[in-house]
Amino acid sequence: MIDIRDAYRRALDGFGDRLHLVRPGQWDLPTPCVDWDVRGLVNHLVTENLWAPELLSGRTAAEVGDAFEGDVLGDDPVKAFEASAQGAVQAVYAEGALTSVAHLSFGDVPGEEYITELFADALIHTWDLARAVGGPERLDPDLVASCAEWFAKAWDGYREAGVIGDERDVPAGADQQTRLLAAWGRTP
Repeated sequence: MIDIRDAYRRALDGFGDRLHLVRPGQWDLPTPCVDWDVRGLVNHLVTENLWAPELLSGRTAAEVGDAFEGDVLGDDPVKAFEASAQGAVQAVYAEGALTSVAHLSFGDVPGEEYITELFADALIHTWDLARAVGGPERLDPDLVASCAEWFAKAWDGYREAGVIGDERDVPAGADQQTRLLAAWGRTP
């Protein structure tokens, strides 16, 4: 498996590449995440990026409070994403990030697990964004393989928590990206 910090950085880079393709009239287009249009999806990822430095430094959700509630994109969603991604990447490479304890809403997890969850979310949402705006949907195969390996063990927990859609059927012989997206409830 790839160093999870590198995988996360590369997933954010891929998301950023697709984000630069969003045209002015596309921000309210629906995405495969039924609760979010393009702007909502980008807002979600920026919010996650903003939380990363806080949680990897040991702060709790209660300590951070509602600092990242609502629209965190402002007038320039691309700039907001780039700034948040830079801060998140710095946080995951900070000394002790992998062994820190992240105090998440559902409990405490090791920093490495939290970073893995951030990576997986960024990777899957890269496809969501590409699908919504007509961008390139092919994800980095090394990142797909790393995510698939981790998600095979994490799937039950995600299913029980109700944070992924129903698993989709895939044709026999489907490639790894198609199988991964289907496991996350996407219809590639």
